[in-house]
Amino acid sequence: MKFAFAGIDFLGGVFEALTGAGWQPIKLFTRPCDGIYDFNDVVVAHARRYRVPIQLSRLRPADIDALTAEHGRDWALVVAGYPWLITGWPGRVRYALNFHPSPLPNGRGPYPLFKAILDSYESWGMTAHVLAEDGFDTGDILAQEIFPLSPLETHETLLARCQMAAMRIAAGPIARELPARWRSPEPQGDGSYWPRVTDADRTLDFRQPVEAVLRKVRAFGAIETVARLNDARVFVASADGWSEPHRHAPGTIVHRHRRHLLVAARDGYVQITRWSTLPLAEAGQTGR
Repeated sequence: MKFAFAGIDFLGGVFEALTGAGWQPIKLFTRPCDGIYDFNDVVVAHARRYRVPIQLSRLRPADIDALTAEHGRDWALVVAGYPWLITGWPGRVRYALNFHPSPLPNGRGPYPLFKAILDSYESWGMTAHVLAEDGFDTGDILAQEIFPLSPLETHETLLARCQMAAMRIAAGPIARELPARWRSPEPQGDGSYWPRVTDADRTLDFRQPVEAVLRKVRAFGAIETVARLNDARVFVASADGWSEPHRHAPGTIVHRHRRHLLVAARDGYVQITRWSTLPLAEAGQTGR
């Protein structure tokens, strides 16, 4: 099967899984990345290895027309981690599908992994679905993998698990069974849409129990949470803690050791072990 891939490294393993299953890439649609939170180095390297064209601008119906003129209609448009809504594909290409890191229909939206941990979900999943033209992540389901979550799940472990599940789906049911699954997909029905998180969503509240504070730190991981300490704004990448009765006001720094800060929470202490006064985007990835 020939395919065009639209995405970045976030779910770039889908590109690799499909080529490993014998599919032939014909074009990469990606976007400029900041090299801090988002990357496309790997998918670009794959495209160059296969000597296929690379487009950084938004995919338009005219781009699909150009591929159809060259390759006919019998190819697949595979989307995985692409920010723009793609329209105009019906009648131009035989298959168009999206990989989304949630157990659809729950968790539609730009990046549901944070909320999956924040809301203490006991299971999560990865879904491949028909690409919808009228909204994000609403198309009929072609394949899905569900897996349990640990009570101590982190952003990084959940991301890795979603990436591995996406590769299994791509190499298995999609690469081997797409025509049959395309004929009988499963409608999603009613679901939930989760908007992009804000700085307020990332801000730690030390009036909460230690467990809730640490869960938020785990939910964002290297993306960082925000803590307000002594009128300063601190960006937190890692923290630990424990429950213990005390009389300190929540948010008070009660102990310091080198760069470790011990902060009072409602029912114990949170020890901030990796932090900066600048967010990752400004501070860079070293020296933190």
